[in-house]
Parts: sequence; C-alpha cells; structure tokens
Amino acid sequence: MPPSRPEDELDPARVPAHVAIIMDGNRRWARARGLPAAAGHAEGARSLKAVTAAARDAGVKVLTVYAFSTENWARPKLEVRAIMTLLCRALREYAREMKEKGVRLAFSGRLDEMPAAVRKQAEETTRLLEGGRDITLNIALNYGGRREIVDAVNALLSDKKGPVTEEDISRRLYTWPLPDPDLLIRTSGEMRISNFLLWQTAYSEFYVTDTLWPAFKGPELLKALLDYQRRDRRKGT
Repeated sequence: MPPSRPEDELDPARVPAHVAIIMDGNRRWARARGLPAAAGHAEGARSLKAVTAAARDAGVKVLTVYAFSTENWARPKLEVRAIMTLLCRALREYAREMKEKGVRLAFSGRLDEMPAAVRKQAEETTRLLEGGRDITLNIALNYGGRREIVDAVNALLSDKKGPVTEEDISRRLYTWPLPDPDLLIRTSGEMRISNFLLWQTAYSEFYVTDTLWPAFKGPELLKALLDYQRRDRRKGT
C-alpha cells in the first residue's frame, strides 16, 4: 500500500477553526542565501499564499497572520518601504485568485497610521473579497498586542459605565468578532510571543517550528494541524 499522506490523516471534525501564525524568519532565509531582505519578504508572501490555500482546503475557517508589528517601524527605512510595496503588490496580484478560493479579507491593527497607498489597496481588496465564505484571512498590520488592549480599555472608558467584563474587552479588540485562535504557530524556532494576540491566545495551543517562514508551505501547515489534533485541550479545566 502507498504511504498515507498527512492530509489523509487529518480528522475533519478536529481541525482548529482559527489558526494564528507569527511569520518569522524572512530576513534570515534571505541572508543565508546571500540575498537582500526584500527577497525573503517576497518569498514569505508566496508562503502566505500557499498556506492560506492549504488552510482553506483543510477546513480552517480563520487564518490570522502577523504581517507587520508596531515595532517593525524601527527597521531600516529601505526595508520598511520594500515591505509596504510588496504588501500592496501581493494584495493586488493575489486578489482574483483569493476571490476564486472563497477567501474573505480582514485587517487587525492601526491601519489609519499606514501609508495612504497601503490603506487604499487594503480597502479595495477587502471590498473585492467581502463575499468570501470559505476562509477569513486576517492580516495583523501595524499591530501590537499591548496597544490593542490599551485601545480597548480607552474605548471602554469613553462608552461604558459600571463594571467591565471580559466580553466587554473582547468586543473592543481589533480582531472582534473573530473567535480566539485555537492554534498559534511560530516559525523560525523562536520561543516568544512577540506582543501578538496577548488577550486572544490565553488558551491557544502553541506550535513552534525551526522552519523559516519562506520555507513554510502547505505540508508544514499540515504537520502543525496534525500535532494539534494529538493534543488534549483542557482550557484550564
């Protein structure tokens, strides 16, 4: 008999509804090949396209990816400019294919602080994909977990009187109304959360791989999903 494929081993009833990914390692991947950082980010964009398709095929309903943090503005200006250009190009070039695959697009973060060209392209692509029903691709852009909680608290201070509940805060996070992630994946082997979804990942399962993000494609996602299915989730009970 031929060997079983990872996708054949997945239990459709136990696929995580929401997967979040810290996409780390673009610059290291490029440096190892003697390439500029922009080349690593470009290959990382191709990984995102492949992983979104694999997640959708596996039955994942929400995929949240950490694309650009509030701390990333401190990187060299040339690299930041290249990331913004790549983001606009990827949204434009992949839009039709995402639409055909039933992808809905969302963003989490302070988009109002992004360059005008990025905001415009994000709005146009979001409108184009608003009918997607198979999977939501949520891009965390200009995102910081602590800032998100501070913004949520400030919103509560301005519109609520009386005791505050956990649901009150959840409803004012950038990610609302998306469910909290069941699985958080970090590539590149780093063992830290990097200010990502601090509130939402309270009971998420963590999966860390040494694979750098540009080398992380569909088969690597399936490995993470299979690992998730072998776990006993108790959520503190």
